[in-house]
Amino acid sequence: MTKQGPGVQPDIAAGRLEPEAYRAHFADVHPPLAREAALVEANRCYFCYDAPCIEACPTGIDIPQFIRQIATENLAGSGRTILEANIFGGSCARVCPTEVLCEAACVRVAQEGKPVAIGRLQRYATDPLLEEGRHPFARAPRTGKRVAVVGGGPAGLSCAHRLALLGHDVTVFEARERLGGLNEYGVAEYKVPGHFARNEIDFILGIGGIELSTGKALGRDLELSALRRGFDAVFLGMGLAGVNALDAPGEDLKGVMNAVDYIAELRQAASFAGLPVGRRVVVIGGGNTAIDIAVQTRRLGAEDVTLVYRRGPEAMSATAHEQEFAQINGVKIKHWARPLRLTGSNGHVAEAAFEYTRLVNGKLAGTGESFALPADMVFKAIGQVFVADPLREDASEPLELEDGRIHTDEEGRTSLAGVWAGGDCTARGEDLTVQAVEDGKRAALSIDRALRR
Repeated sequence: MTKQGPGVQPDIAAGRLEPEAYRAHFADVHPPLAREAALVEANRCYFCYDAPCIEACPTGIDIPQFIRQIATENLAGSGRTILEANIFGGSCARVCPTEVLCEAACVRVAQEGKPVAIGRLQRYATDPLLEEGRHPFARAPRTGKRVAVVGGGPAGLSCAHRLALLGHDVTVFEARERLGGLNEYGVAEYKVPGHFARNEIDFILGIGGIELSTGKALGRDLELSALRRGFDAVFLGMGLAGVNALDAPGEDLKGVMNAVDYIAELRQAASFAGLPVGRRVVVIGGGNTAIDIAVQTRRLGAEDVTLVYRRGPEAMSATAHEQEFAQINGVKIKHWARPLRLTGSNGHVAEAAFEYTRLVNGKLAGTGESFALPADMVFKAIGQVFVADPLREDASEPLELEDGRIHTDEEGRTSLAGVWAGGDCTARGEDLTVQAVEDGKRAALSIDRALRR
């Protein structure tokens, strides 16, 4: 194994690239469709009756309808059709894994091997509304009911927007200083640029009736019992605040970081050139966060980036499209290996050792063989976990959990009267932005029915 000798410093530096390289590397990875291209693509759609693409969309967007509106150049109507079902239609057009959802269900795949570019058409229709700030909806008369929404990410804001639209007054409590959740802090910058994420939030809040209270976390600044007393209903959409541990020796060495923390720092940075990055980077994990951190460190100037996953490519939660994108960007992916230990020099990580794995009777097992990768930085991207402690403050009425997350029914109702939940913090969560948006919308409709009764 290669080790750094005593006194040798890790090769970590900022400003590895020229200024124009940062602009190119973190520009929007998918440029918008021009008018002519959008019209050609829209006219590929068969406008199916009982379209399978609608069934495949968690938010139930009427995809044939919005594409038909594009084809007839009714762009404002198309954007409204999308946003009626999914108020985060703009960001979902950028981050949604359309290749395994709506586009995978497109009948054009069977005929031509190529679906209609639904995601890019969705962006074509929604971007003008968001850029111009033209909110296509009018708020209903006020009902006098007040709802607390905990969490200002896609689930919480989707719920807040729908409730405000229906005439209820909403207060959104967010632990961070900015709203947006993963769209603001956790998605690769080249997928959802920071300025777009903030414009989308401003657009959503344009409905009115939504009061903001940032820097307020449940369990630290807020108590669930107090929210239940002070509001007519409560929606919990806090996401996942914890990060899984590697449970490997050396995890506490300097240079070993949580990928989500580094991505958040990158997205809030005033200049990408000011971010330090190692020359040799190792990423442990197999989901979208692992792909995002691997590609972004490569685009920051890391020369050797290796992503290591314990199983095969088909088991990775990152789609085949995402895996291919990482490899095109110079990321090496090693499958069938799990972390063994991290070793360092002068308290800083220098090497990551892995054991080869295989399946034995359907269970993952080590082979006894190992290899090591030199590393200036190691990123953990092995999943996030729900921190349930703040929800246990009222021992007389504990909130029921399932597999470590909040248990809800199909409408988002929890075990406590007057409390709903949605998004990644729930046992039903699928860790997809589009599913979180649907959870928030569905819960809002359920809350509305309950309040009107």
